[in-house]
Amino acid sequence: MKKKDLKIVFFGTPEFAVASLDRLVEEGYDVEAVVTMPDKTAGRGHRLIQSDVKKYAEAHGLEVLQPDKLRAENFLTRLSEIDADLFIVIAFRMLPEAVWAMPRLGTFNLHASVLPAYRGAAPINRAIMNGETETGITTFFLNHEIDKGDIIDVRKTEISPEDNAGTLHDRLMTMGADMVAETVGKICDGTLTTRPQPAGEFVPAPKIFREDCAIKWDSPTAEIHNHIRGLSPYPAAFSTLKDEAGRTFDVKILTSAVSDDAPGGLAPGETEVRGRRLFAGTSDSAIEILELQPSGKKRMDASSFLLGYHPARFLM
Repeated sequence: MKKKDLKIVFFGTPEFAVASLDRLVEEGYDVEAVVTMPDKTAGRGHRLIQSDVKKYAEAHGLEVLQPDKLRAENFLTRLSEIDADLFIVIAFRMLPEAVWAMPRLGTFNLHASVLPAYRGAAPINRAIMNGETETGITTFFLNHEIDKGDIIDVRKTEISPEDNAGTLHDRLMTMGADMVAETVGKICDGTLTTRPQPAGEFVPAPKIFREDCAIKWDSPTAEIHNHIRGLSPYPAAFSTLKDEAGRTFDVKILTSAVSDDAPGGLAPGETEVRGRRLFAGTSDSAIEILELQPSGKKRMDASSFLLGYHPARFLM
């Protein structure tokens, strides 16, 4: 089958999905329509926020579908009218069977982990938060169970000590675009093969909520460091800081370091300033805070922060 003869509907919402959509368009595949989340309103002016995928699709003249409900009759009718051969899903909602079973060649998903590990909505964040040193991407066909369909392909990558959620996101996004194009190419030339996901336990990767971002200072230094980098730059780990005057305010902590010269004897959350360096006590030592963002302020390094703030301790 030639590229131009393969009719595709693409499902996705954030920037992570745009790279793969762009690769398909650039390589000449027939992307008949794009399905993305409805626009949202934000801010006091109720400004409409469009998804990254919608912005790309409209800029390239692609039909955009934004159903509130994926089982809505008018949405299903339009999908049926398109009569696509293949659906591709990246960073989107769970599809009902009425949708994913529609195309004759099936529906495949790109997931940002090596399945069956890290099934769920936040595989990039959770892998770093858990201290993993390796992750990857997987393409697999959808079936009745979330993230449990037959695997098409897998690519692995190291998680370096310097990685955070942002750098790993960008690397997996690029790797994912390559693998989506390869997967569709195999479908076109008839060389695609699949295999069942390995049996056994899996590591869950549930959605990140605000309570997941709070730093527990009575944890070991390495765990706190992984927690911070696994949530940086977004949504960001945070803590409530009490200053020397007794005032309290929330602070996002964006970058940290496990330093050999960290002070000893600090209680969990207790701070110590050395010159223009800021440390906070943990259960087994202390962690250095390198970049942070007080509520309502801009991101800044610790040296700049200490010019205007006099921290006493992070609250538990």
